[in-house]
Amino acid sequence: MPPGGLGLAWRPLGMGDLDSIAELFYRAERFDNVAIRTTREDARGLVEGARRDPARNTLGGFDSGGTLRAHGFVHVSMGAGPGARILLDGGVDPQWRRRGVGSALFAWQTARARQLLAAGEGFGSGRITTYVEDDARDKAAIVTAAGYEARRFYTDMRRDLSVPVPDLELRDGLVLEGWTPEVDERVRHAHNEAFCEDWGAAHHSYESWLEERSSFVPEWSFVVLDRSSDRSPVAGYLLSERYEQDWPTLGYSEGYIDILGVRPAWRGRRVASVLLTAAMSAYAADGIEYAGLGVDADNPTGAAGVFAALGFEPTRGSAVYSLEV
Repeated sequence: MPPGGLGLAWRPLGMGDLDSIAELFYRAERFDNVAIRTTREDARGLVEGARRDPARNTLGGFDSGGTLRAHGFVHVSMGAGPGARILLDGGVDPQWRRRGVGSALFAWQTARARQLLAAGEGFGSGRITTYVEDDARDKAAIVTAAGYEARRFYTDMRRDLSVPVPDLELRDGLVLEGWTPEVDERVRHAHNEAFCEDWGAAHHSYESWLEERSSFVPEWSFVVLDRSSDRSPVAGYLLSERYEQDWPTLGYSEGYIDILGVRPAWRGRRVASVLLTAAMSAYAADGIEYAGLGVDADNPTGAAGVFAALGFEPTRGSAVYSLEV
C-alpha cells in the first residue's frame, strides 16, 4: 500500500464508487486538457470485468472529507497467457499533485502488476503498459521516473465530413455489407489474424472481444466479405464508436473509427478505403461533422497514408509507456 503521511486513506474501489471515479477522471482530464472524457459507464468497465479483481486490482485514496483524490486500476489485457500485457489506468486530483501521491500510487500499481505476472497462471513475463496523452505532463514525469519508456506513439486524426466523400467500389467478388451480430464472431477471428504481428497485440477471446462496447454503433460499422467462394470469408471490417461525452471538448460531433482491419490476403485491394468511405458516409448521413481515428506512427501496413489520401488530418497524439518484465 502507499505509505502513510500522504494525507489519504486507501481502500479498494467498488461499484458504489462509480460517481466518485468518474468525477475524479473529469477533474484530471479537464486540467490536463485532454480531448477524451471518461464517463460513469467507463468507470464501471474499470471496476468490473471478466479478468478484473476489484478487491486486489483497484485502489482509491480518500481525503478526510471522504472525497476521492487518487485512484489506480490494474488489469490483465485480452489474450492472457505467456507474454501477457498488464494495463494501468487512473490518476490524481490536480489539487493533490506534487505531494508524492501520484508516484506512490503508481508504485503500488507497478508492484501489483508484477504480482499478476509472477503468479498469474504461469505468465512469468510480460509487459506493463500505460497510455499517456501528449498534454498529460504530470503523468509522463511519474511513469518515466518509475523506469517506463515511451515505446509507441499514436496520432489522432480527423476528417471534415462537409467535404464530399469519394465513391469507391470493390471488385473481384468483394462485397461491402453492414455489420450484424451474426458476423461478429467471424470478425473477431479476422481481427486476431489481421493484428497478430502488431506490437502489443494480444489474442482476443470471445469475452474480451465483447467488452467495453458501451459506445459501439452497429449502423456505423461494416464488413467486407469475399463472395467469390462459398465460405464468404471476412476480408476486412470497421467498427465505429460514438463518444458524445468528448464532443463539447472537441468542439464538434464525431463518428469514431475504433477498429479497422484487413486480413493479409486481401490487402492492396482498396478494402480499407471502401470501409472508411462507407463509415464516413454513414456519419455524414446522421449529421455528424467529423470522422475521427487514431493511428500507430509505426503501423507496418501504411495505414497513415491511406487515411491521409482520404482527407484525414492529424490533431493531437499520445504514447504508450511500458516496462518489460
